Amino acid sequence: MIDKASDPVSEGKKNLVLTRNKGAFVRKCPGTAEYTCCDYQILHIGTFCTMDCSYCILQAYFHPPVLQFFVNDELMFKELEQTFSLNRISRIGTGEFTDSLIWELWIDHAGPLVERFAAQKHAVLELKTKTTAIDGLEKLDHNQKTILAWSLNTRRIIQSEERGTSSLEARFRAAARCERWGYRLAFHFDPIVIYDNCISEYQAVIEELFSHVSPESIVYISLGTFRFMPSLKKIIEKRFPESIIPYGEFITGLDNKMRYFKPLRIQVYQGIIKTIRRIAPDVTIYFCMEDTEVWEKSMGFSPERYGGLGRMLDESARLHCGLSI
Repeated sequence: MIDKASDPVSEGKKNLVLTRNKGAFVRKCPGTAEYTCCDYQILHIGTFCTMDCSYCILQAYFHPPVLQFFVNDELMFKELEQTFSLNRISRIGTGEFTDSLIWELWIDHAGPLVERFAAQKHAVLELKTKTTAIDGLEKLDHNQKTILAWSLNTRRIIQSEERGTSSLEARFRAAARCERWGYRLAFHFDPIVIYDNCISEYQAVIEELFSHVSPESIVYISLGTFRFMPSLKKIIEKRFPESIIPYGEFITGLDNKMRYFKPLRIQVYQGIIKTIRRIAPDVTIYFCMEDTEVWEKSMGFSPERYGGLGRMLDESARLHCGLSI
C-alpha cells in the first residue's frame, strides 16, 4: 500500500482551491509540429481531476498537483464573445486540463456554457468526461451547439487503470440519454493500451457502443495509443504498482514522449477502424497526434486531402451542429 503522505497526487485530489484564472481562458491545444494536430481550442476552466487514472498525464504536468476551479466567469465569457466574433468555426472544449463534468457535483457550470454556445452559430462546445454527471443538461436549449464526449476503453483497462470513473456501461447509458435529448456526441479511444487480445476487446467495445447510440449523432471518434513523458513512468510505478502499462514496447517519439513501436500502433488502429467502418462507414475518425505514415497505412489517406485535420473536423462539426462559416 502506498503511503498517502508521500503521494502528493492523491493528496492534491482532496483539496479544492477556488481561484481566479490569471491567464487566458481560451487557448490553443498544446500540440507538436512533428504530429498532425486537430486545431482544437481549450476553454481553461480549472485544473486536475477527482478521478484517478494511472496513465493520466496531469500527474506529471502540474506541480503541485492541486484541484483548482476558476471563479472569474465574467472574464471567461468575455473571451468567448471575442472568439465568437471572429466569425469562423471553432471547436472549443473544457476537458484538456480537467474532466468537463466533475464540477457538476457542486455547481452548475456546464449549463451556462451550453446556453451561451446555443445562442451563437460559429462555435461548438465539447464536454469531455468519464462521468455520468449529465442530469443538469436535460432541459437546456442547446441548439445542437454542444457535443457530449466520452473517453472510452476496454473493461479490462477501466477496471485496472481508471480508479473512480464510471463503468463502461454507465458511460454508454449516459451517451444514449444525451442523444435522446438531441445532443451531438463524440467518443475518444485515448489512450488505447496494447496488450494480448486487445484488438478484439476494443472491437467488442465498438460493437457495444453502436448498440446504444446511432452513428448519425456522432460528430467524430478519435483514436490515440498510450504515450507519455518519460517522467510519468516512475509516477505510475509508485502510485499503481500493479499496473503493467508502462512496460510495453515503447520507443522515444519525435516529441520526446514514449510511444508504442509504430507497426504495433498501425496494427491496432487497423483492427479498430475496420470495425467502426463496418458498422458506421460515414462516421469521421481521426488520430490524436500521429504522423502521415500512420494515417496512410491505417486510414488509407492523410488529412491533407481535406485541407488538413482541423478543416476536416470543422466540416464534420458544421454538418452535425449547424455551424455557419
